[in-house]
Amino acid sequence: MALVEGCRHSLEISVPVETVDTETERVVSSFQQRAKLPGFRPGKAPAGIVRKQFEGDIRQRVLENLVPKFLEKELEKNELRIVGQPDISDVHFHRGEPLRFKAEFEVFPHIELKDDYKQLSVPYKDPQISDEDVAKRIEEIRDQKADYSNVDPRPIEDGDYAVISIESVSGVDDPPVKQNELMLNVGAEDTLPAFTENLRGMSPGEEKDFDAAYPENYAQAKLAGRTVRFHVAVKGIRKKELPELNDEFAQDLGDFRTVDELRESLRKTMFAQRQHDAQQEAKNKLVEKLAEAHDFPVPEVFIDRQVRNRVEQTLHSLAAEGVDASKIQLDWQKVKSSQRDKALGEVKASLLLSRIAEREAIGATRDEVEKEVERIARQQREPFAAVRLRFEKDGTLGRIASHIQTEKTLNFLFEHAEKTAEE
Repeated sequence: MALVEGCRHSLEISVPVETVDTETERVVSSFQQRAKLPGFRPGKAPAGIVRKQFEGDIRQRVLENLVPKFLEKELEKNELRIVGQPDISDVHFHRGEPLRFKAEFEVFPHIELKDDYKQLSVPYKDPQISDEDVAKRIEEIRDQKADYSNVDPRPIEDGDYAVISIESVSGVDDPPVKQNELMLNVGAEDTLPAFTENLRGMSPGEEKDFDAAYPENYAQAKLAGRTVRFHVAVKGIRKKELPELNDEFAQDLGDFRTVDELRESLRKTMFAQRQHDAQQEAKNKLVEKLAEAHDFPVPEVFIDRQVRNRVEQTLHSLAAEGVDASKIQLDWQKVKSSQRDKALGEVKASLLLSRIAEREAIGATRDEVEKEVERIARQQREPFAAVRLRFEKDGTLGRIASHIQTEKTLNFLFEHAEKTAEE
């Protein structure tokens, strides 16, 4: 056995001539039984003629039967855990001689955990929720619950909510941007300046064409960095009216009797969310420290798989924004080169977490997996049994268990880490 590079190994394997001959005779016999040759009844053609007639097929069948079998024996003998498909080359297969071939493959890396993985330090402190934070959240809720009343026709002013119909004339790929009723807050920070400047002073019933320049980082990829010409018609003007902040407002939102009860509930919810986010950030830093402290080779097949996962996630996001992903031409080598470092870090992290889970006997229980399947079934409004059967067949059940194991391992690391003051 020879180490080629990283996780890549090679083996030169020889199969005894007696074994080759026996297997060849067996394959010839199976061909002989099924062969239909002119002048012979089915299954009665002589072995010599069958050998000659189906020489290539027989050779291929013998290789398919012997190569995986003897490769597996050598892997077991050398205690190698192969990943991906092996590359078979230098095949020497001649009648009356041993079968020889070379196999190159990647193996699962050996990871020697350092003893201090349970004593890592990480900057973390529980978040603080101020009265101002709660007040801001209440104002956001009031804004969401606001009513919009129609205003008698007049020129639009800053602060008004203009109701417009809009259609792109040029500057954007088909299909055009089109909306029959769009409400924009004129003069607001999140309203593009071009819309504020052109709508200001217009009155209901008026129409106009104008250009709008979108920033490079605009959320909709279809419009990002483009200058689009729109045809806009003003249909009406509305004013926002916020609900009064009182106990009745609190009662309308849920099981609250007073505004103070609402405030306390919001404080707890905000604390839980911010605590989750802060702990997630700390866990990410712990994983980064783990990866930096452990140097081991990673199989290229794992990196390729992770790069493809990252690309697929990006394409799904673009499709959700209306971009036709099928029209995107990808240069795989360039994509892999640009994504390799991030993918390598993610794979190293995953392997390390799996190794720690193995060391600490951390895993997903049956109840935990079933609970997650139940949650998904409720979300998708499907029967639990049907969802579970589908997940069992397509491998989702295993992925759910793996995700639960990862989360429990991250929690384990966080609980044992030394929390320091924020850096």
